[in-house]
Amino acid sequence: MIAVSMTVNGKAVSREIDERTLLVHFLRENLHLTGTHVGCDTSQCGACTVHLNGEAVKSCTTLALSADGAKVLTIEGLARGDALHPMQQAFGEHHGLQCGYCTPGMIMTALDMVRRLGNELDEQTIRHELEGSICRCTGYHNIVKAIAAGALAMDALPSPVTALSEG
Repeated sequence: MIAVSMTVNGKAVSREIDERTLLVHFLRENLHLTGTHVGCDTSQCGACTVHLNGEAVKSCTTLALSADGAKVLTIEGLARGDALHPMQQAFGEHHGLQCGYCTPGMIMTALDMVRRLGNELDEQTIRHELEGSICRCTGYHNIVKAIAAGALAMDALPSPVTALSEG
């Protein structure tokens, strides 16, 4: 066992873990943050996407130990009380939820997309950027609409993701 410490959703956490523990399992099993899903364990589907020091990573292939001292943002860290983040709200309003299994990873991927590419995203760009995220319900049309709307709604935020991760 080895000690790992990080800031998750603005809160400092420390745990003793097996050095082989993946970040997704650390979040789900040690911290009970079950919004991050395990879909494939091969970095193919994107259901496990979280932000590590402000950048999207697939937590199913990231060792928890590699996040020692880092800031991690999960889907649970987006809402402020009862107020959903604009991207979460857009997924609801534009029916981008489908069964909901891929939704947390899609939202975290979308936030990273906005961070890197800005608020005005066209359909082709969004579809290209989603290539590493799989929706098994084939709800991409509504997901793309939700991301475009959410990105525009985020335009009023000072910094789309970093303001949230600083908590």
